[in-house]
Amino acid sequence: MYTFNPGPSAVYPAVRQYLTDAFDEGWLSAPHRSEKVTSLVRQTVTDLKAKLNVPQDYTVLFTGSATECWEILAQSLTPRRSFHLYNGDFGEKWLKYAQALRPASTGLSFGLDELPDIASLPFSADDTDLVCITQNETSTATQLREGFILNLFNRLNGTLLAVDATSSLAGLNLKYIKADVWFGSVQKCFGLPAGLGVMILSPRAVAQAKAVNDRAHYNALPAMLSQMLNYQTNYTPNVLGIYLLSRVLADREPIKTVHQHLVDRAEKLYAFFDQATPLQPFVSNPETRSTTVVGLKGDAALIEEIKGKAKEAGLQLGSGYGPLKNTTVRIANFPAVPDAAFEALVQFFAKEYPG
Repeated sequence: MYTFNPGPSAVYPAVRQYLTDAFDEGWLSAPHRSEKVTSLVRQTVTDLKAKLNVPQDYTVLFTGSATECWEILAQSLTPRRSFHLYNGDFGEKWLKYAQALRPASTGLSFGLDELPDIASLPFSADDTDLVCITQNETSTATQLREGFILNLFNRLNGTLLAVDATSSLAGLNLKYIKADVWFGSVQKCFGLPAGLGVMILSPRAVAQAKAVNDRAHYNALPAMLSQMLNYQTNYTPNVLGIYLLSRVLADREPIKTVHQHLVDRAEKLYAFFDQATPLQPFVSNPETRSTTVVGLKGDAALIEEIKGKAKEAGLQLGSGYGPLKNTTVRIANFPAVPDAAFEALVQFFAKEYPG
């Protein structure tokens, strides 16, 4: 069975061996303050920066998930308010999380096929601590590309920019210097089981965290930053998750190679579904289509039929999300999904729904 679920998604086959090695090497009961574990964390951070092209002066932190990062950022980087751009459920949920802690936070929704006008965005650098975007919106299969993020960053005039890159981190060659906070979870483009989040902070973000000096919360950034100086966490970490991440990073190709492979596959898949197939791309504008999550739309009854037939053929298609659950499917174009799966997917549609 090939799975195209966009999260939790396909894991690398080598994870089976990594898990056995973790047991045999004693990682499951290793004390998290020991040199054994701190050396692992140090090496994992080093490899993550090298393989993903993360600037050396940026700080890597580990969390429980990407959604936990929403709360940490509101508590530790947002003494007044944040401003959120969103066009899907995850971006909107981030705004709601922020408003629960900082009621003055505001947001602006935009369409799936459009890009917001950066010059007219309704926020002021004078009273906004953090501007928040979802680089790859998993629920709607849309993407904000490098040029948009660069132009937004240049407009901020000192306000920090935070990017939810949950379904693109470790899949796309992101330009980390053009934002101050990047975060995601490992159950998507890292090809690992869920249970570990990665947060990447610029020097500006670290400085703001120290200035805000949040000491009222368990996972406050000052405490997290202080512990990471010694490659430790302020809570008992997911040592197994970090070990698996370390093994994946050591084995995978550099991000530029991974990125190009995913771009090539996405282009072929969109070209196929742009033709006379029963399902059509959910996002019409090629400039706003996601590279890593391909969304397709169709009649609810037809989608149910296609998903059933695909499952019989050994292909598990991802359901739509939220209000789109029954009228869309999502196909994860993540690194751990093999080329053979996409070949089988195209052959399935060519056979079952020709012309």
